[in-house]
Amino acid sequence: MVQPQRGGHASPWRIVIVGAGFGGTTLARALRRWRGPAIELTLVSDESYTTFNPMLPEAVGASVFPEQVVVPVREMLRPAPGRRFVMGEVRGIDWQTRELHCHTLAGPLALPWDHLVLAVGSAARLDLMPGMAEHALPLKTVGDAMHIRNTVLRRLARIELERDPALRRELGHFIVIGGGFSGVEVAGELIDCLHSMRRYYPEVAAAEIRVSLLHGGERLLPELPPGLGEAAERSLVERGVDVLLKARAQQVREDGVDLDDGRSLAGRTVIATAGVRAQALTLRLGLPLVQGRIVTAADLSVPGHDGVWALGDCAYVPNGRGGQIALPTAQFAVRQARHLAANLAAALADRPTLAFSHRSLGMMASIGHLKGVAQAGPFQLHGLPAWLMWRAYYLSQIPSTGRRLRVFFEWVWGMFTPTDITHLRFQRSPGRLKPPAPP
Repeated sequence: MVQPQRGGHASPWRIVIVGAGFGGTTLARALRRWRGPAIELTLVSDESYTTFNPMLPEAVGASVFPEQVVVPVREMLRPAPGRRFVMGEVRGIDWQTRELHCHTLAGPLALPWDHLVLAVGSAARLDLMPGMAEHALPLKTVGDAMHIRNTVLRRLARIELERDPALRRELGHFIVIGGGFSGVEVAGELIDCLHSMRRYYPEVAAAEIRVSLLHGGERLLPELPPGLGEAAERSLVERGVDVLLKARAQQVREDGVDLDDGRSLAGRTVIATAGVRAQALTLRLGLPLVQGRIVTAADLSVPGHDGVWALGDCAYVPNGRGGQIALPTAQFAVRQARHLAANLAAALADRPTLAFSHRSLGMMASIGHLKGVAQAGPFQLHGLPAWLMWRAYYLSQIPSTGRRLRVFFEWVWGMFTPTDITHLRFQRSPGRLKPPAPP
């Protein structure tokens, strides 16, 4: 990679990271231990926290609290001289002047850079079929998870008040589209939390609660070995989930889903976990894209743009291990970030950069309360052992010991207590009343 040219080489090199997901924050943490030439590190994100997205289904089912799936960026970055976090939305990049244009709480801000790392992730895709954007609930953010959870609680409360049997059944039917990790995890969490919550809603009959999982493939969790997908299906079915394989949703309506084989499912809550799309910023940059992801060289640099790098879900990265494209998962984003930290050190020292190469260490999924599936190397686990492995891995990713201990004890307590049914509504107190109109 050609080193970007600039004047004043005695001044620190300015490294700007855009995005505070797994990739961006891991890279920032790796650069905290920098031992090369002087640098000024800036992390830019429109959110003040990092979301552990694989935990969002558990937040839907109230297995974890929302604050347990996020970590403040400032806590991870530990701002200090030469390190800075800017909370702002990136509106554009000037490739000629090498400036990043942001909108912040204090207005416009231009950030000059010598090395720019794009780690902006992806967004939920809701244009896969008619009606999806209008009637389906995505699951990509903490806000999405809390909205789904509140919707479930409102549905139960309304069922108690409705007298029409058909409407009660529609309100109690929760339809999940997508049989990958997120879909299976959401379906498992939903069925368990509904069984636990129903004790607080005595007017809701067990037969009025139903969860359906739609998947167009022949088996669930196609990313995992067939045995684990079958184990996940058995676990869901035993707990009451209607698993419909080779069932492709064709249209989402306010009161249900139409399938491509002519069948229709009546249900007032549809959760969409199938498909992601590029962030709007990724599409505006004018960089080469494949499948909505920024094309990179083997060393994570962006060809034709000196000093520009990309990683994580937004990047189309060749994997030297096997010659395939790296998967858009948290595991690969973390490994890419650590690899890029070494390549940045090499670039600033005028040494050759190295191609990214990583072999997957395995995959895991939590599919309900105390239930999971996991592949770790040659080992395949399901049930409680897989769930414990999944939780242990998550704990290992929490950056501070204090937060790790707090989350651990809260999880242990949650293993033996009923599901929380608090319906959180964040509304401000009403303002001052207007003075009465003169007579």
